[in-house]
Amino acid sequence: MRLDKMISSTGIASRSQISSAVRAGRVLVDGAVVKKADMQVDPDKVSVIYCGTPVCYRKYTYIMLNKPEGYVSATEDGKLPTVIELLPAELQKIGLFPCGRLDKNTLGLMLLSNDGDTSHRLLAPKSHVAKAYAFRLKFPLSDADIAQLESGVDIGGYVTAPCCVERTDEREGRITLTEGKYHQIKLMMEAVHNQVTYLERVTFGPLVLDTALKRGEWRYLSDDEIALLLKK
Repeated sequence: MRLDKMISSTGIASRSQISSAVRAGRVLVDGAVVKKADMQVDPDKVSVIYCGTPVCYRKYTYIMLNKPEGYVSATEDGKLPTVIELLPAELQKIGLFPCGRLDKNTLGLMLLSNDGDTSHRLLAPKSHVAKAYAFRLKFPLSDADIAQLESGVDIGGYVTAPCCVERTDEREGRITLTEGKYHQIKLMMEAVHNQVTYLERVTFGPLVLDTALKRGEWRYLSDDEIALLLKK
């Protein structure tokens, strides 16, 4: 891989900035000053320092974000702030996108990545990836309501797949789905004559929301989390 491509893929600098830094003698490979920005390197084996900063190369980047209210699950939007804008500038340059969507007012776990194949697999209906949400409702949820939700309800011409509902209080609980239709949980609750007042995604496949992350905060996935995510 070309050195300038390796460095630019991390979002730390553009290729023109990298070329300027190389000419100024501010890029080191394995401790030696680099003379050509297009030199070939093995990104998994070399140590690269760009303007005093170590370069950490990743073929793909995986980030866990605790989504706050008011942000849309998109890479850009003409009116509202996006979840990508919660990341530092260098990470906004490397093609990250939200894996799946959460409504503007839904909180919690989001996976951001630039790994299109894995994202497609996780979101494909045939994969049946489980997603759990903590909810709060306007009215009490009865046993009959839960039975109806778990067996499937009509949300406008579509009958939802079986799910699991755990009630922790008369108006609160957790619902686990293996599908993700638009506004699905809100529509499901409306189908049993109720209304969602709070919704937070707490799991996505093997990932569990890190409770140390405050709203709007993020972190890289651990190696173990990535391994679980990539496991087929």
